[in-house]
Amino acid sequence: MNAFIEPLQAMTEYREIRSRLHGQGMSGILEVTGCIDSQKLHLIHCLSGEDYSRLIVTFSEQRAREFCDEYRFFDRNVRYFPAKDILFYQSDIRGNELTKERIAVLKMLAGGQGCTVVTTFDALMNRMAPPEGFLSGMKKLAVGNTMDMNRMVKELAAMGYERSYQAQAPGQFAVRGGILDVYALTEENPYRIELWGDEIDSIRSFEASSQRSIENLEQICICPALELLLDQKQLREGIGRLRAQQEQVTAGLRGQQKTEEAARLKSTVDALIEELEEIGASSSLDAYLTYFTTQTVSLLDYFDLDKTILALDEPARLAQQSKAVETEFMDSMQQRLEKGYILPGQMDTLYLAKEIFAKAERLRTVALATLEMKLAEMNVAQVYPIQARTVNPYNNSFELLVKDLHQYKKKNYKVILLSGSRTRAQRLTQDLMDEGLSAFYTEDYDHIVKPGEVMTLYGKVKRGYEYPMLKFVVISESDIFGAEKKKKKRRHVKNGEKVSGFSDLNVGDYVVHENHGLGIYCGIEKIEVDGTTKDYIKIEYDKGGILYILATQLDMIQKYSGAGERKPKLNALGSLDWKKTKTKVRTAVKEIAGELVQLYAARENQKGYVYAPDTVWQREFEEMFPFEETEDQTNAIEATKRDMESPKIMDRLICGDVGYGKTEIAIRAAFKAVQESRQVVYLAPTTILAQQVYNNFVQRMQDFPVAVGLLCRFRTPAQQKKTLLGLKQGTVDIIVGTHRVLSKDVQYKDLGLLIVDEEQRFGVTHKEKIKKLKTNVDVLTLTATPIPRTLHMSLIGIRDMSVLEEPPVDRVPIQTYVMEYNEEMVREAIVRELARGGQVYYVFNRVNQIADVAAKVQSLVPDAVTAIAHGQMKERELENIMYQFINGEIDILVSTTIIETGLDISNVNTMIIQDADNMGLSQLYQLRGRVGRSNRTAYAFLMYRRDKMLKEVAEKRLAAIKEFTDLGSGFKIAMRDLEIRGAGNLLGAQQSGHMEAVGYDLYCKMLNDAVRQAKGVAAAEEFETTIDIDIDAYIPPSFIPNEFQKLDIYKRVAGIGSQEEAEEMMEELLDRFGEPPRSVCNLLKIAQLKAKAHQVYIKEVTQKGKTLRLLMYERAQIETSKIPELVKRYDGRLTFTAVGRNPVFAYNMVKNSRDAKKADPLVLLACLTEELAQICSPGVL
Repeated sequence: MNAFIEPLQAMTEYREIRSRLHGQGMSGILEVTGCIDSQKLHLIHCLSGEDYSRLIVTFSEQRAREFCDEYRFFDRNVRYFPAKDILFYQSDIRGNELTKERIAVLKMLAGGQGCTVVTTFDALMNRMAPPEGFLSGMKKLAVGNTMDMNRMVKELAAMGYERSYQAQAPGQFAVRGGILDVYALTEENPYRIELWGDEIDSIRSFEASSQRSIENLEQICICPALELLLDQKQLREGIGRLRAQQEQVTAGLRGQQKTEEAARLKSTVDALIEELEEIGASSSLDAYLTYFTTQTVSLLDYFDLDKTILALDEPARLAQQSKAVETEFMDSMQQRLEKGYILPGQMDTLYLAKEIFAKAERLRTVALATLEMKLAEMNVAQVYPIQARTVNPYNNSFELLVKDLHQYKKKNYKVILLSGSRTRAQRLTQDLMDEGLSAFYTEDYDHIVKPGEVMTLYGKVKRGYEYPMLKFVVISESDIFGAEKKKKKRRHVKNGEKVSGFSDLNVGDYVVHENHGLGIYCGIEKIEVDGTTKDYIKIEYDKGGILYILATQLDMIQKYSGAGERKPKLNALGSLDWKKTKTKVRTAVKEIAGELVQLYAARENQKGYVYAPDTVWQREFEEMFPFEETEDQTNAIEATKRDMESPKIMDRLICGDVGYGKTEIAIRAAFKAVQESRQVVYLAPTTILAQQVYNNFVQRMQDFPVAVGLLCRFRTPAQQKKTLLGLKQGTVDIIVGTHRVLSKDVQYKDLGLLIVDEEQRFGVTHKEKIKKLKTNVDVLTLTATPIPRTLHMSLIGIRDMSVLEEPPVDRVPIQTYVMEYNEEMVREAIVRELARGGQVYYVFNRVNQIADVAAKVQSLVPDAVTAIAHGQMKERELENIMYQFINGEIDILVSTTIIETGLDISNVNTMIIQDADNMGLSQLYQLRGRVGRSNRTAYAFLMYRRDKMLKEVAEKRLAAIKEFTDLGSGFKIAMRDLEIRGAGNLLGAQQSGHMEAVGYDLYCKMLNDAVRQAKGVAAAEEFETTIDIDIDAYIPPSFIPNEFQKLDIYKRVAGIGSQEEAEEMMEELLDRFGEPPRSVCNLLKIAQLKAKAHQVYIKEVTQKGKTLRLLMYERAQIETSKIPELVKRYDGRLTFTAVGRNPVFAYNMVKNSRDAKKADPLVLLACLTEELAQICSPGVL
């Protein structure tokens, strides 16, 4: 990085600061004034050099994250260290996002090599346990080492890891025999450690979603999942101190007649002690730090003081922030202490600001400020004023840039240009050379720039900076071309989706069997018949009917999922009800498939308007999008343009969650239409959405001559009249509006594109009007309800769809807390959000009590503006409130779940849900998706009332919500709910009923077949193949103890269709569970044979004693003339009878024969299927 350091050598102040920072006996803080934001990081890097670690401290989380991104240019090894959430320790369950980031930094510091940490001042104020405990907790494991599994399990639990049946989220571990899976908190992928005896035989990383190995590793290091690790002595002493103080405080509270508070405190402390005695660790231990360790330190003490440069950004702002943190903390803790939420020792978890400033004076500290300000807290040894200024933005004007560069050349400046892409950097250099400038491109960051030269480098900083006295300037790409795009993260493309559906099948769930209908799943039972053991799935039907089906036939059953809350009606075994239902649904499905196919064909034949390929304007317009498009978005945009450029009339559906970028696709299509003087209508379901979309359109189109109009209630009659006239004359290009745009008085000059947002939310009459509008016009429909993959696949070719599944980049994960309802916490959360300029959603789902709740919230935070929103209000009233909320006039919106639909407000980043236990998971998922729409950390508090809940139910529900905090299948269930709703919306209400009748999966299967038939693809013959022979074929509990996993494996074994798939399954079992026993190998062989038998029309294979019977399908396409020849080849052991509907081959096996072919039913069956394949009609297989 000499190119950046060398120019500063000419500055006396720089040389002096550097020598003092690196010299011996440094004391006091050196202050540099006259700095600007973009140049501070450059100066810090140059002052610290390569040999020192850097700790950069700033005053807000957002600024720290930006600094962290920006500093990556100088040091790849940079991380952000968040402050602890000291105020929210009371929660039962917390997301571990913050812990993950903190532990990653501590691990990096433990590595000992030079690095950079960016943090906020309040993070330095947090008291932490001494580093020795954390370092001693790091486990290093290598192939060839010995490891005691039982001891390791205890140690992992004490390190804060949670035992689960499989490691699928950070902070979990799982044990299966001699295999240990650990998902270390700081790693991207979990580790699998396999033992041979007590020696580590292999270590592999694996993919969490598929549980398949990725690569072999020689050694790994597992970090603790907690910052505070305790040995037995510390644990005993700490528990003793806790007990003593709790007894003292509760006695005091009882003396003041505060019995409720005393009981609350006692139960909190007792629960903590119980957890500590059982596991030896607890996630809320940090709140009781001072009871367990007599000595506490700050993050500063984790650094090697002699090898670290501490940089303070704007000390005056730091002092201000620290005061605010101190006051907030003391106020809140004082109130909690009085109400019995905490113990007195918990008041002491924060250092005072003056203590941190005092520590900073003993370090090599430099403070960077724009203006010099005297601070009482800070002892400044010397102030160094320097001159630095920002580079003027060029706003895409290359001429201005060239003009400035010529000026710089004249003045003998050294110029560095930074570009975010190598090819662009080279192109830029070439363009500048053509303009007569001495420019060159290099990848050598140590190359010294000479005066009058322009050096182009690959790299990214947010803004450029200039040192006028040194005649040195750095210009970034965003100075030239405006706000730079946010880079997208590469997402891992998973090889093959994991077959789900059974990962969450519990005893008592409804299942659908394709031939017998709807029953209740009763678990797996191992049954022994004539000396052979197999696993059977037990399903209970109406009137007590019980059906046992072989576990290998799991592909015949699906978990029933319907959209309603009602319980479905069970079928009786052997009754005709199920057949009738299936026939009815099949007919309906055939109809809809036929309609869709016809509609599609008709549209294909109609000729629509053909748009020209993209113009220069279009490209320029698209480049002004301030974010990086996601892959799905790019594909959807390209598909939409292809539709517009083709002669057929476009009718495309775009599905994606709120905030996934649907509007941008519509904006680009609209811009394309407007360029050819065609008008565009954007139809939104609500006034508020129309207003939001309108603002979006106006903002994106502001640099182009495009007139956008709005038709909705918020417009005066005069404004509406003017807009209508503009539409008729063609002076308004794009009109955004609610169903008002469907009125008779709206006339267009030349309508080219109709965009419909959330079509399912319009009534029937509006839909009819939309249909009329649609004739001969390109249509783009947008929806936020996710459309299931399966349905999407079956509709390909009869409906143009684009699905956006990838979330936009800058979404920060949502910190979720589950806790008992606690007024103090509510006040805290609201005050904290309002302090950072945000707004709050408070969800309470009962209209009759909502006014009381709102009054309560208002009394907690008297200064805030609170409003109520619920579905029983008049539409106008509701819209006005939402409008004020969007415009930031309301701070807290107390509402029912009405907010789950569609609003995208990036300023709302805290949500409090009261009585969260009364809501379904899909509701919670959608609600929680309303926050976290910007790059700030968002908080979701799910609160319940502990006393009113039965313990068991409560625990189950909390476990479900815990999964929902970002870990695991809670999400999948929620998504499933929504997808079924989406499927209903897409196919219409009548089809939803049919979907309910047979269950969603079977419905999709039927639809798929119907669509293929309607398109003229011959349907495959439908029959089921079963194999039941005397051989042990099951998964023993010693191999896979967990029922969910066992079901999942059975389901996938049932779906094996080829030799490769069987081998792949075998590999996976070896990888995940170790060497499979004989019964599991037999299971795989049978599955493979079943697929082959199905191909040659065998319906069932049964074994009675020595006889193996092969029952054939009645419409089997076999060359019957070749059967006698086949029978003859088997010396009379094989017979063929064609009596009744189904022909049968029977084979008499020789028991105890040395010839395996004659004795082993599996080998025999393999031979017979091969032979039958020879006599199947050609062209069938």
